[in-house]
Amino acid sequence: MSDLNKLTIAQARDALRKREITAVELAEACVTAAEGADRLNVFVHKTPEIALEQARAADQRLQAGDAPDLCGIPLGIKDLFCTRGVASQAASGILKGFRPEYESTITQQLWDAGAVMLGKLNMDEFAMGSSNETSVYGNAVSPWKRAGDDTDLTPGGSSGGSASAVAADLCLAATGTDTGGSIRQPAAFTGIVGIKPTYGRCSRWGVVAFASSLDQAGPMTKTVRDAAIMLGTMSGHDPKDSTSAALPVPDFEAMLTGDIRGKKIGIPQEYRMEGMPAEIEKLWADGAAMLRDAGAEIVDISLPHTKYALPAYYVIAPAEASSNLARYDGVRYGHRAKLGQGDGITEMYEKTRAEGFGHEVQRRVMIGTYVLSAGFYDAYYNRARKVRTLIKRDFENAFAKGIDAILTPATPSAAFGLGEMADADPVAMYLNDVFTVTVNLAGLPGVAVPAGLDAQGLPLGLQLIGKPWEEGELLNVAHVIEGAAGFVHKPAKWW
Repeated sequence: MSDLNKLTIAQARDALRKREITAVELAEACVTAAEGADRLNVFVHKTPEIALEQARAADQRLQAGDAPDLCGIPLGIKDLFCTRGVASQAASGILKGFRPEYESTITQQLWDAGAVMLGKLNMDEFAMGSSNETSVYGNAVSPWKRAGDDTDLTPGGSSGGSASAVAADLCLAATGTDTGGSIRQPAAFTGIVGIKPTYGRCSRWGVVAFASSLDQAGPMTKTVRDAAIMLGTMSGHDPKDSTSAALPVPDFEAMLTGDIRGKKIGIPQEYRMEGMPAEIEKLWADGAAMLRDAGAEIVDISLPHTKYALPAYYVIAPAEASSNLARYDGVRYGHRAKLGQGDGITEMYEKTRAEGFGHEVQRRVMIGTYVLSAGFYDAYYNRARKVRTLIKRDFENAFAKGIDAILTPATPSAAFGLGEMADADPVAMYLNDVFTVTVNLAGLPGVAVPAGLDAQGLPLGLQLIGKPWEEGELLNVAHVIEGAAGFVHKPAKWW
């Protein structure tokens, strides 16, 4: 069997169990693919020795008949996850040389299930960005190109390295994290599937924090079925994370029946943004038609506080970031600035943070510190928290009226070129999250599914938003869209 790196998790799982391939062969295929893809700049710390050692152990488990679903499956890990003995920098200069002595809960669960680590993946620094242009490692590059145009495109952010690696078949799947759309937006930009689970479904322990009340890890995969398989392993209660929910983890894959007859799918009128490209409008209408054809009822709904979501998010997220990033001070670990004669501890803090943090992180830390300061706490932070409550209530009201899932576009456009928005007002970049931040503010599950191509041959995605803890039902609706859209496009190899 050739091109093993192009397999889905489900295909590889079945082939491994039938002994048609070995985990070592599968790992070697992905290691080779990753070695030949440096132009994409997605693997920032490769771990081929670990991969082959884990693959050999997986083969032994497979032979013994003790093989969980992910046994022998090669994965890429976003650089935000702490991995024991392997550099974990959150794509920041301030964590240069940091090798944790512990494993994040999620990666430990993956290794316990027999998964194989190919290495750490590029991302926006501390997950702050929508284009993977704030990384200390340099930009991650999308494997996609516009028709007849050689411009390097963004794979989205912050999980851009994960999205690009999966789309380019360098790994079978990858971990991502989503604070305001950082799984779903890159998934939509690169033609893959990405799910942000309900807040508390997956442990945050050992994942470098950006905004603790918004961050949630999830899988980035080639298909909806793969997302269901991987999410099952990543989920579960963790006593080390006080926000982790002590709920049983259902068999998400078993819930992919493809039957959505009688389900009510909401179409929020507030997501019809002024100036939305006609291609996105058409994709949205086509998605609704696909679900209607499958027997679902399409219902217009209102989420009246949507217009306040982006401003509220860009108060709450930087506020939490400024608090979380206070620990990077040059005292305990990571980068420490060289000090001049007479410099004290204050100068050490200032110089270390000025050198270690990139401009976008500095911008958000300053915004966050400002909105938390004594004179502005009530005017900005408390007001944003009240808006967040109203946004959450909008969704609760919709679900109380019998809505089973909500269909929206995933992004306001297809992927843009690297550097094309670099000189723009930062707010223009922040607008990339316009359809996704509400889901984080409300703590709901959301999934992006590839559903078509734009006129330049680039992927476009649809987003589905579900009820809390109903990832299985949500993935089933996504499974229907995936089947109806028949998206099988892959980027032509140029790297």
